[in-house]
Amino acid sequence: MLRISDNVEIPESEIELSPIRAQGAGGQNVNKVASAIHLRFDIRTSSLPDFYKQRLLRRRDQRITRDGVVVIKAQQYRTQEANREDALERLVELIREAGQPVKKRKPTRPSRASRLRRLETKIRRGRKKSLRGRVDPD
Repeated sequence: MLRISDNVEIPESEIELSPIRAQGAGGQNVNKVASAIHLRFDIRTSSLPDFYKQRLLRRRDQRITRDGVVVIKAQQYRTQEANREDALERLVELIREAGQPVKKRKPTRPSRASRLRRLETKIRRGRKKSLRGRVDPD
């Protein structure tokens, strides 16, 4: 079981982990050992509470496909075990972030002084640009 919070857990049977070969430089071992991990987690068919599912599916995250599948590729470490732990930790982090409440934005207005500063810089910039005109020979 993968623990998300006190009352939310995901059975490991819902997470598909497959070893793949890592990209990039790695010496003689790179073409022999599948040390990277490809994690797939289907949000729609998972046992997550509906609240988490809706929040995850609404997220605009490149790791979540249109079909609602989380795809994480972990290849930072040299060993398969370390990459497996990294992929699972990143999945837990993604789900926890989706569970966090969104802060309500408080609309604010610019102060009188900031409005005056803005207008003053616009006037200064306009004067500077007007001096860039054609020079009259007279």
